[in-house]
Formats: sequence, structure tokens, C-alpha cells
Amino acid sequence: MANRKAAVLAEKPHDIADFSIALVAGLALTLTLLLVFAVPASSKMASTRDFVSYWATGRQLVRRANPYDRNDIQNIEHAAGLFPNGVLLMRNPPWTFPLVYPLGLLDVRVAAALWTLLLIGCLITAVNLIRIMNGSPPDLMHWLGLSFSPALICLIMGQTSIFALLGLVLFLRYHHTRPFAAGLSLWLCALKPQLFVPFAVVLAIWILVTGSYRIVAGAASAIALSSALGFVLDPAAWSDYAHLMRSPAVQQEIVPCLSDAIRFAIRPQAVWIQYAPAALGCIWGVVYYWRRRGAWNWVENGNPLLFASLLTAPYCWFYDQTVLIPAVMHGAYVTRYRWMLTVLALLIAAVDVEMCKIKVLSPVYLWNIPVWLLWFLVAHSNARQHTPYAPAA
Repeated sequence: MANRKAAVLAEKPHDIADFSIALVAGLALTLTLLLVFAVPASSKMASTRDFVSYWATGRQLVRRANPYDRNDIQNIEHAAGLFPNGVLLMRNPPWTFPLVYPLGLLDVRVAAALWTLLLIGCLITAVNLIRIMNGSPPDLMHWLGLSFSPALICLIMGQTSIFALLGLVLFLRYHHTRPFAAGLSLWLCALKPQLFVPFAVVLAIWILVTGSYRIVAGAASAIALSSALGFVLDPAAWSDYAHLMRSPAVQQEIVPCLSDAIRFAIRPQAVWIQYAPAALGCIWGVVYYWRRRGAWNWVENGNPLLFASLLTAPYCWFYDQTVLIPAVMHGAYVTRYRWMLTVLALLIAAVDVEMCKIKVLSPVYLWNIPVWLLWFLVAHSNARQHTPYAPAA
């Protein structure tokens, strides 16, 4: 009788955790799919998402015009039904052009639907690969990755952070077995290079220490090819991009991230302050790696680097936190605390409510990354016996 009672009590945390995951993930995914498919049937909805900046850039490239020209982009977006006084400009580097060029050949509604399907496929693929790297357990925890709030807002807004997530996961999955392909996948991370500064510095040092130069070859090939295609589409792309990033509209924009908040609190005119946290993050990352270089494992040890990269990013929007999914899922898989899964599900639900009520420019979003980090540290503080993923060479 005592053993049976103990078994029932032991099952309760599992039941509560599974119920919380199923409830939160089910509701979040259902509402997201309704928003990205049922509501955007009109061109107005399709053109009020961030996606329209990629579509308008594609239009400019098809016309062989400047893809970073504010006035031209504004005219294209307004013609598509964007709000009268607004303009959304793509801020990704010119090597992104091969990705967005095909969008310019399509109607905005067709392009938005195909773009959304591509993002959904990338998210499902990334989460499934993370599950494989953690042993493919037969539970519901991968639904936490699929319903992670920043990823859902990426789907709704049509943001490219999911591509960066897929590139990161492909690198983690194949850096041992297929290093050249892993290097190619880093091109997807390069779509948003500001999100991976300490991660990239440690990666460069790791490549030098281990001699993994095929990864460099893969990454260099992808970036060189995409840059060459970008040059063909717009020979002045890099000068136009530099002009855009130095413009007051970009440099004086308030972004709800730690680096931007520090700069505007100290001296708004000093743009260099915005990059100081990333420099400190790089120093910490190098020390962190060097102490563990003998037994370094990217799936296990790369997670704190991801948090450091997002926390110190020169600029980072709420939806960019999508790249934290590998770290959050890893913490969920290795923790002994089943109640931490319930806490994670509740945090995701709270952020979902936050997204519905608060604009993405709000400083309220400053709390998100520290909270995800705190959850990860607690979850990982009592990790069960776990064999780090290391595929056979």
C-alpha cells in the first residue's frame, strides 16, 4: 500500500507537467495558425506584417533598384495596403538577397502564404532535430519548442529569426559528421549576425584549436556565393546598406534590448555604447570556452553562449529570442525537476498574454531573456545523468 501511494505521488508531477504542456502548446499553436492562415486571407493583413519588408525588397531587386531606398520601399508597401504613415525596411545584409528575390516575383498574398509555410517547415525541422539530439524521448517536451512564444510571433510577423534558428540547429547536428554542410548552414545564422557575436567568436577559436576548417570552407562558400548573387542584383548594395544602418532612423530607434537600454540611459548619441556589452560577452565567452576546451561539446556547452549572445546583442527584438529554443529544450530534457516544465509552460503562457496586450517596442520585453536564463540555470542545476550528444565521426 505504501509503495502504491508513493508511485501515485511520483506520477502527479508528470501528469501536471504533461497537462500544462499540452494545454499551453495546444492553445498557442491553434491561435497562431488561425492568425497566420485564416486572418491573412486579405492583402491588408498580409501587408501589415514584417514580411512585407522582405517582399518589398524583392520587388526592388526585380526592378534592379536600390533595395534599401526608404522612399521606394515606402511606395511599394503603401501600394500593398500598409498603414499610410509607416515604412518597414529590411535590415539584413545584402547576402540575404537570394532569399528574398523570389518574393518580388509574386503577389503579396501568395508570397505571404508561401513564406509562412516555409517558416513553419523550418520551425518543425529545427525542433525535431533538437529532439533527436536529446535522444528522441517519447514525451511532449518538444511541443514546448513548437509553442515557444518568440517563435510564434515570428510566424505571425513573418520574421527571419526562424531561419537563423534552423541554421544554428543544423550546425549543432552536423558539425562532427558533415562539417562542410554545417558550415553552409551557418549562412542562415548570418542573416542575423548580431544575435551570435560571442557565439561566433568562440566558434572561431574552437575551429582554430580543433582544426575544423571544413566548417570555415562551408560558411565562406555560402556567404561568398550569396554575396556574389547580391552584387549581381545590386552592385551598390553594400554602400546602400551601410548608408541605411548609419541613418538617424536606424541609429536613433529605441529597441527593447539590454544594450540599447544602456546606451539611451547613459548617452543616446554614443552609438558605440550599444556594442560594449557584446565585447564583454565575447571576453566572458572566450574564458568560458578555454576552461572547458578539453571536453567541449556544442550541444551541451553552447547553451550558455546562446544566452550570453542574446543578452549582450547590439540590438535584439523580442522575436529574435527564437534562437534560444535549443537551450530551453535542452534544459527541459535534462532537468530532474518535473515542476520546472510546468513553470516553463506557464512562462510561455504569460509571454503569450504579454504579446497580445503589449507592443513589441515596449521596454517590458527586457525581462524575457533574463527570465529564460534564470529558468535554464535552475533547470540545469540538478540535471539528471545525461550523455552529451556527440555523433560518430
